Amino acid sequence: MTDGTDAAGSVGPLEGLRVLELGHFIAAPFATRLLADLGAEVIKVEPPGGDPVRQWGAKVQGHAPWWSVHGRNKRSLALDLKRPEAKAVVLDLVRHCDAVVENFRPGHLTKLGLGPEALRAVRPDLVVAHVSGYGQDGPYRDRAAFGVIGEAIGGIRHLTDHAPGTSDLPPVRVGVSLGDSVAGIYAALGVVAALWRRERTAAAGQGAKGASIDVALTESVLSLLEGSLPEYGTLGTVRQPAGGAIATAAPSNAYRSRDGIWVLIAANSDPLFRRLAAAMGQPELAEDPRFLGNQSRVANARVLDAIIGEWTAGHDAAALEAVLLAADIPSTRSYTTADIAADPQFRHRGMVVEVEDPLIGRTLHPGVVPRVDGGPAPVRWTGREIGADAEAVLGGLLGYPPERIADLRRRGALGRPEG
Repeated sequence: MTDGTDAAGSVGPLEGLRVLELGHFIAAPFATRLLADLGAEVIKVEPPGGDPVRQWGAKVQGHAPWWSVHGRNKRSLALDLKRPEAKAVVLDLVRHCDAVVENFRPGHLTKLGLGPEALRAVRPDLVVAHVSGYGQDGPYRDRAAFGVIGEAIGGIRHLTDHAPGTSDLPPVRVGVSLGDSVAGIYAALGVVAALWRRERTAAAGQGAKGASIDVALTESVLSLLEGSLPEYGTLGTVRQPAGGAIATAAPSNAYRSRDGIWVLIAANSDPLFRRLAAAMGQPELAEDPRFLGNQSRVANARVLDAIIGEWTAGHDAAALEAVLLAADIPSTRSYTTADIAADPQFRHRGMVVEVEDPLIGRTLHPGVVPRVDGGPAPVRWTGREIGADAEAVLGGLLGYPPERIADLRRRGALGRPEG
């Protein structure tokens, strides 16, 4: 289905939008997955060997489960962009697309004859979203970068560490490709914003205007750093890592239970702290001068954390959660993926959904964010085989006759489906 409609007839809000993805790895494909989840028709162009993410992580029947999500709700077309015949196919596709999302190094598509000028020559009102390490200009423009580099330069890698003086280990990675994913979110937002402007200008009789969206991994991460930059600009202070705590509020940290599970407790307002002290059976803590008011608690956070940690160490996580829930204190155990899969709130909201994937069998997917018009959007299909939609896209959308498609395959410009 290419119109944003699922089998039950639900229509996504981006129905009628067609996007061409010239992306690989994470950032651009993440952006287009978000658009596809909301009903856009996304045609993913990948090399004949497939997007490298298809091979990342453990495999089931030769396929990485990550691909089931990363490639979902998209059409797959395998093209060797170094061949002129493939370039002609891309330009034919662009004529039928509203937007292109790409994340090659700046200038690479131009070298292939597929730069913005070539694309807009066939579709003047095209929206083109560029995702790169450092942006499309500037002194770092041509440097190689992945998400981890963006996270380091964007400042978050420095902050994901224990407080200074408590560990000699290197600052840890967040655990997922945060820089790539955040850049993908911004790219998707930029595409929708540019298309909204295009619709408005067209409706006002000013002509449909295209746009270029420039998203840098480094800048996407930097945008997350709350007050760090203005704090430095006005006070000269450099925000430091705080481990599991919040540097400006206490108590708010992770505390180990008797059965070894980390439990997060955020009781960093005066009423919450009083309730926590009572739940701990130590109401006097709320009157202790060291802990009167948030500023005092922050100044004495290590002492306070030790007291709370001693209390949590005497109880299993389930018991702690029950006590804290009864006291209406923001708290939870630190979820593993297994906890997420079993969580009744995620299940109720459709954020953990069971899907049937032809490549790997029955599996779980995260649901669609955001929810529009109440109910969760369905997963229309899982990540497909390499080049699975060649006939549907080239024959159905572009009207290529079978002999031309066969000739593209013979010349090596068009990859075959796996198997």
